Amino acid sequence: MAPDVATIATKLRHQLTAQLVGDGRLHSSAWRAALEAVPRHEFVLCFYRETDAPGLTTWAPVTADLVGVEEWLRQAYSDNTLVTQFDGQEIDWSDPKPIIGAHPTSSSTLPTLVVHMLEELQLSDGMTVMEIGTGTGYSAALMCHRLSPDRVTSIETDPDVAARARDTLNRCGYAPRLIIGDGLAGDPGGAPYDRTIATCGVRHVPYRWVQQTRPGGLILTTLRGWMRSLGLVRLTIDRDGRAEGRFIDSGPSFMIARQQDAPASLGMIPSPDDGASRSTPFGPDVLTAAYYGFVAQLAMPGARFFSMPADDGTPCTYVLDGTNESFAVLTPKGDDAWAVRQGGPVALWDVLENSLDTWRTAGSPKPTEFGVTVTEESQRVWLGAPHGPSWRLPTPAEAAGGSA
Repeated sequence: MAPDVATIATKLRHQLTAQLVGDGRLHSSAWRAALEAVPRHEFVLCFYRETDAPGLTTWAPVTADLVGVEEWLRQAYSDNTLVTQFDGQEIDWSDPKPIIGAHPTSSSTLPTLVVHMLEELQLSDGMTVMEIGTGTGYSAALMCHRLSPDRVTSIETDPDVAARARDTLNRCGYAPRLIIGDGLAGDPGGAPYDRTIATCGVRHVPYRWVQQTRPGGLILTTLRGWMRSLGLVRLTIDRDGRAEGRFIDSGPSFMIARQQDAPASLGMIPSPDDGASRSTPFGPDVLTAAYYGFVAQLAMPGARFFSMPADDGTPCTYVLDGTNESFAVLTPKGDDAWAVRQGGPVALWDVLENSLDTWRTAGSPKPTEFGVTVTEESQRVWLGAPHGPSWRLPTPAEAAGGSA
């Protein structure tokens, strides 16, 4: 006898909801009702999950036909991100194969993060919301259940992704306003919105989102750079067209908006004679360590890094800024000592060390002690208070820079 998909899915949906409540990750009765009602499995009929295979990241396809109905449903209602597209290309689901070393470009975000963001959005009955990044349509469905479909607008830049989401939403009985277009441009036709939420990461907050969110309204988005995510920030719009708020946490990480993604090329590797060398107390771990990495991303917004041996076999970490051709190269000196060689128009490692000094002088605060101010002219991340030490975000109108 064939498995009863509806019965199994309902049971798993309630189990997932109870798990989130029990873990203290879901508090609102309204969002609990939405999570129990919206069938996530309908939005992830086919997806990929990361495997434990050694070497390059390997992704395995998951469908009911491949793994069985019950296992597919179990994974659909797990608290995991389920990938539905790689490298902006559609997947041939008539004969899916494992995928190696690809870059995910669309997914159904793990429910823990979805619920966290929706609760932090502080929605109330009657509000309107603009979602940037429809993806599978699951988040839009939850908001339709919480509000009503005529209160929800969702924008997706990828036509194929948008078409799948529209079909699924219609099949599930939800009909939000769906737009295919540049989410960074927002939706002036439906503005002003009470709330704006982005399910993609951005290097800076598009000012059009501020213009399209009413005074007193909120923008919830993840700020990130090319090295790492900075975290989730909630901004309140004032009557002068300024958006300001603090980081809620530094955990969430979304795929970066395609329009702001890093160039394919990392840039030119400097020759061994380029730049000036000196000692430094910081090694490459400072780029990835908790909190240190947050400050590093603020200090070097246009940089990326990688490690590889030099021609003589010396292990090197290269920090390259593709926006201005500045560089820093780290090499070990033994006994946890390091040397840095840097060159170009910006002394990247000097900027980083100065930023770390500022942060440590303030007591090495958590990212939640940082905030963001967005105006039409500039965007800054500040420490402690808006008048405190600050770092520019790399907006189109400003050159990426260090602390100011």
